[in-house]
Amino acid sequence: MKIFAIGMNYAQHNKELDGALYIPEEPVVFTKADSALLKDGKPFFVPNHLGRVDYEAELVVRICRLGKGIPERFAHRYYDAVTVGVDFTARDLQQRLRAAGKPWELCKGFDGAATIGEWVDKEKFLDVQALHFRLDINGTTVQQGFSGDMIFKIDRIVSFISSFFTLKTGDMIYTGTPAGVGSVSIDDHITGYIEERKVLEFNVK
Repeated sequence: MKIFAIGMNYAQHNKELDGALYIPEEPVVFTKADSALLKDGKPFFVPNHLGRVDYEAELVVRICRLGKGIPERFAHRYYDAVTVGVDFTARDLQQRLRAAGKPWELCKGFDGAATIGEWVDKEKFLDVQALHFRLDINGTTVQQGFSGDMIFKIDRIVSFISSFFTLKTGDMIYTGTPAGVGSVSIDDHITGYIEERKVLEFNVK
């Protein structure tokens, strides 16, 4: 099982981080270790040695068949379900790594940094590229996203990743976060929704 993630895939999020509506020329791909996966509502334990840790709510897709070099027009056949996940980011560390031109794995791939919600069959939605999703903390909405605002659409992402990596059943792709990221605190209660369906719920410890 591989965990892929896409950085800088919503223009407004890029602006809040860098002060500009930056549009990458191609998908920005990074990976997370399998030990980063946090599921079944288990709590997220804040790693004290990493400084500020931010939540980044994302629409996540699940790969359902083996594929390599997938043409974009066929990419929709290779994922079967979606959910909301949180790409936890050690923000202070990320800023240092970016400034030094270093990879992001340390700030993005640490244990527990990839929470995942309940999978929902994509056929339950008319169009996965027209989904509203949100993240609530302690009952207050902190992030709202619309998959139609992605710079690189899901089929493009699947095709692009498959040109470098063989995709296998059970792999998952975090497709990027919209604006509104912020830090988490101990005792926060986090819930995630696709449309009005709650698919994610856990506590921060």
